[in-house]
Amino acid sequence: MTLAGPIQRSTLHEELVERLRDLIVQDGLKPGEKVPEKHLCETFGVSRTPLREALKVLAFEGFVVLEANRGARVARVTRKELEDSFALIAVLEQLAGEQAGRNIDDQTVARIEELHAAMMSAYAQRDREKYFQANQDIHLEVIRASGNTQLATHHRLLDARVRRARFLVNLSEDRWTQAVEEHGAMMDCLRRRDGKGLGQLMKRHMMNKCAAYLKALDACPGEDG
Repeated sequence: MTLAGPIQRSTLHEELVERLRDLIVQDGLKPGEKVPEKHLCETFGVSRTPLREALKVLAFEGFVVLEANRGARVARVTRKELEDSFALIAVLEQLAGEQAGRNIDDQTVARIEELHAAMMSAYAQRDREKYFQANQDIHLEVIRASGNTQLATHHRLLDARVRRARFLVNLSEDRWTQAVEEHGAMMDCLRRRDGKGLGQLMKRHMMNKCAAYLKALDACPGEDG
């Protein structure tokens, strides 16, 4: 994971939030670690004001904890938060799958097919970063295809809270293989426009991710239980 270069001012706020979020999601900043504001300002070529505004967004999303007069720390992950968040997002993804099965058009299916192929290629190469991105994009395409803007809004907020977990669970080779198989079954339902089947699979897929991450969390003393 590289920090890249200075950020273009035209997209300063959005890109700064995204880059900081990615650092946390991909473990560039560790749970409980103090956010190195001075270093990040120098790296991104920004002042502390926009950086701290971005940290407020990340605090709202649950990625960092703001400490009075002490800056920010990367939030630790708790079992309760994960269980609650995954339970809700699983239900949202089930509904999205059901509605997408009814509403999706051929162009969107073709786009998801391309993403699935990219994901499978990344899996074959054991490129976790590319795999994760393609995986995320597939889920977001299905959410969009549902045509339900309220669902998409709530999904986006919850997804921000579990995104780091959804990246780290693939540390297990068994879980990674299982996830790929689940995505294959989901694609079969999508091709047949089987919304009910797709919704059930997407819900099960998310709950399996939750179980895998909780197992990994139990084995990692650096995280809260």
